[in-house]
Amino acid sequence: MTVRSARPRLVVGSLAGLAIMAGTLGFAAASPAQAAPAKNGQVVVQTDVLSADAALTIADAAMKEAARRKQRVTVVIVDRSGVTRLVLKGDGAGPQTEESARRKAFTAVSFGKTTSELGKGVTGGGPNIADIPGTLFLGGGVPVVSGGAPVAGIGVGGAPSGDIDEAIAQEGLKAVAGRLR
Repeated sequence: MTVRSARPRLVVGSLAGLAIMAGTLGFAAASPAQAAPAKNGQVVVQTDVLSADAALTIADAAMKEAARRKQRVTVVIVDRSGVTRLVLKGDGAGPQTEESARRKAFTAVSFGKTTSELGKGVTGGGPNIADIPGTLFLGGGVPVVSGGAPVAGIGVGGAPSGDIDEAIAQEGLKAVAGRLR
């Protein structure tokens, strides 16, 4: 008696299903011959990344501002892809502050605007940008812009209002503003 695993059939079936969905939705797999070249014929592009030193400088300045305001917050910095680069949880910050700060930072870098500004546009009962997973449109998320494009996001969570969180994040940004292009 031969025992066969269902795993290979599941994988093959799933891949076939994805291929059918991709064709139905108009997606096509890019082959090297089909790949659109980047600017000036380049096929590899480089993106700016906030340095670890700059992230630490931002977080330190934000935490100093939070202490000045007597706020217990968490500061999160994400890169352009939304990947967490730094988490600094202040003494006494609540357990929810890390996730809210991360989502605010993600939202700010994703859209290149502060979360308070973006939150003003979230209205109505129909689908909107607030339905995108991982986003949070409460004040406290600030993009870090260099060369006219967002390269990172700063999120602060834990103050009793989003405007205080955002003011703390803005103070962090000020610490490196003169060094951004």
